[in-house]
Amino acid sequence: MIIDKLSGSRVTFEITVTKDQFEHGLDHAFEVVNKDTEIKGFRKGQAPRNVFEKKYGVESLYEEAINHVLQETYYNAVIENNIEVVAQPKIDLDPEKIVRGKDFTYKVTVAVKPEVKLGEYLGLEVSIIKPAVSEEEVNQEVSRKLEQHAEMVVKEEGTLENGNTAVFDFSGSVDGEKFEGGTAENYELVIGSGNFIPGFEEQMVGMASEEEKDVVVTFPENYQEKSLAGKEAVFACKLHEIKERVVPELNEEFITELNEEDVKTVEDYRAKLEKELLATKENQNQQHIRTTVINKAIENAEFEIPEEMILEETNRSLETSKNQIKQYGLDWPTYLQYMGKTEEALVEELKAQSLKTLSEQLVIEAIGNQEKLEVTKEEIEKKYDDIVEQYKAQNVTLEQAKQAIPESAITQELVYGKAIELILDKAVVNE
Repeated sequence: MIIDKLSGSRVTFEITVTKDQFEHGLDHAFEVVNKDTEIKGFRKGQAPRNVFEKKYGVESLYEEAINHVLQETYYNAVIENNIEVVAQPKIDLDPEKIVRGKDFTYKVTVAVKPEVKLGEYLGLEVSIIKPAVSEEEVNQEVSRKLEQHAEMVVKEEGTLENGNTAVFDFSGSVDGEKFEGGTAENYELVIGSGNFIPGFEEQMVGMASEEEKDVVVTFPENYQEKSLAGKEAVFACKLHEIKERVVPELNEEFITELNEEDVKTVEDYRAKLEKELLATKENQNQQHIRTTVINKAIENAEFEIPEEMILEETNRSLETSKNQIKQYGLDWPTYLQYMGKTEEALVEELKAQSLKTLSEQLVIEAIGNQEKLEVTKEEIEKKYDDIVEQYKAQNVTLEQAKQAIPESAITQELVYGKAIELILDKAVVNE
C-alpha cells in the first residue's frame, strides 16, 4: 500500500478489497439484515439465503456489506502500517462500481499525528525577579486578613449610614393597594448596595433604630414586573436594628483568638504572613519558569497540527464542560447566560486552549522520545499505588486501577513528566 503525505499532517492511501473479503461482507450483511426480515412461508429471520436474494436481490445487502468491509480493511491497514490516526477518515468510494465477484478499491484521506522537528529545548533562558517581601506588602496582607475576620455587630448608637446593614419591615403599595412581593419582615439590606429600587436606600440613611418612615420611590420604566413599571410606590418602613461591620485590630487579643500554633505575638503573626507571601512569590516564579521554558520549546519546534485534531480535542473539552455543569445541577443554556457567552464564543476559547494543549503534548512527547527517556517497573507500580491512594474513599483496589488504566498510559504519563523535569533542570534561570 502506497501512503502519500499531504499538507497539514494528512495522508492518503488506497485500499483494495478482494472479492473474497466482499463476499465475507455479504455473509455478514445477510446475518444482520435477515434477522428482521419476514418472508411468507418462513418464520421471521429464518428464510434461506437463496430465497432472500431471489426476493430482494443481493444488492439489498450491499450497504451493510460495504460498511463492514470498509471498517475491517481500514482498521487493518492502519494497524499494519502503523498510522497514528487522530480523526475520522474521509472515504472516497463509488458504490456504483462495486460488483459481486470482483475486487474493488477505495481511497482514504485522514489526519495523522504530526511529526515534530525539535529545535532548542535544553539550556533555555528564563528571567525572574528574586522574590522579596516589603513591609508594605505585609501591611496589606495584615489588612486583608483582618477584613476576613470582620464581624457584624449591632450599632447601639447613631443612625443608619452607607455600609451599615438595616434590619427592617417594609410594606409597599401603589395607589393605596399593596402589591405582591412588596412586603417583608426583618429584612436585611446593606445600605449602598443598590439592591433596591433607586432612591430607596438613600432615603433610609439617617434613620434610627425603631424609627418608622414612608419611603417614596418610582419604579423604573423597564422594571421586570410590567404592572409596576414607571409607577410611584410608598413603602412603610420600620427599622428594627442597625448592624455595622467591625474590623478587628491587630493586637495580642486578636492573636490569642486566632489560636494558631507557633503564633504567640503580633511579631510572630507578621513573620508568618511574610513567609507565606514569600512562598507564594517563589511558587509564582516556578510556574513562570515552567510556562516560559515549555513555550520556548514549542516556539523552537516545527510541526503542523491538523484542524481535525484540534476540533476533536475541542469537542472533548466541550463535552467535559457540559458534564461538569450538569453535575452542578445547572442546564447548559443557563450556564452560558450566567457566563455571558454564546456557545460559539466558548467553542472558540476552547479551540485556542486545545491548540495550546496539543502543542505542549506533542513537543514534550517528542522530547521524551528524543532523549530516550524510560521508566522503571518500580516507578510504574508506585504510580498505581498513588492512584489507589487518591481514590481510597471510593475503595478502588490495585487490580481495578490496573484494569482501568493500561500500563502504556502510565508509562506515557511518567515519561512526559520526566521530559518536563529535564528541560526545567537544564534551564538557565537569570535573577
